[in-house]
Amino acid sequence: MTLVNMESFIEDIARQAGEAIMPFFRTGLAVSDKASHAVFDPVTEADRAGEAIIRNRIKQTFPGHGILGEEFGTEHGDAEFVWVIDPIDGTRAFICGIPLWSTLVGLVRNGQPVLGVMNQPFTGELFLGTGGAAHLKLRGTSRTLTTRRCARLEDAYLATTSPLLFDDARKPRFDALAGRVKLSRYGTDSYAYCMLAAGLIDLVVEAGLQPYDIVALIPIIEGAGGVVTAWDGSPARHGGAIVAAGDPELHRQALDILNG
Repeated sequence: MTLVNMESFIEDIARQAGEAIMPFFRTGLAVSDKASHAVFDPVTEADRAGEAIIRNRIKQTFPGHGILGEEFGTEHGDAEFVWVIDPIDGTRAFICGIPLWSTLVGLVRNGQPVLGVMNQPFTGELFLGTGGAAHLKLRGTSRTLTTRRCARLEDAYLATTSPLLFDDARKPRFDALAGRVKLSRYGTDSYAYCMLAAGLIDLVVEAGLQPYDIVALIPIIEGAGGVVTAWDGSPARHGGAIVAAGDPELHRQALDILNG
């Protein structure tokens, strides 16, 4: 199967996972804490149900491919093709009934993200990125996404999931950047990256991400003309502290402050 054909497959498995997850949304379902430290790290039956469906479809269709998922770990991680799954990115939003969560599925080939999807079944939005292009699919329509040009921090809109997720070393650098921009918004999870691809947000800055939090979003951001790296400028696919920008010049300025 070619990458073009895989686009239909990745959309299909993300939508199928959404169908399994939606019956749990806004139901007051039980929540477990995966954390071994002070930060609350929730997981629900919906997370596990969504990932199980995606894993089963991949194993049936591509038995030689690897899988890395948030809930059930890694299988054949050294394969040429590895699928990277976050069944519910934004579980905190999900358990609070806020529709800022999504299902993320990415495809990595020889270590490079080549395909990614973000599906939000409550709103019906599906964002697809191939690295060369990005699209929003909604109610039977498809719209090409393009980041906007914004070369000045003073004009930029910045988003992060929560400033509480930055450690003591990174929080002052984030605050320095947030103090320069025109607008800051919190609580956005993966939606922020998709809004950056859509040209509505200019910067997204995060820390403490895992590969399954970001891999699917890289082809969407880059396909729309944006830039996404770690704070030190290295590839974003490994997770950690991440900065995405719609404009390459804005990305450069953000890195200067975050590493200052």
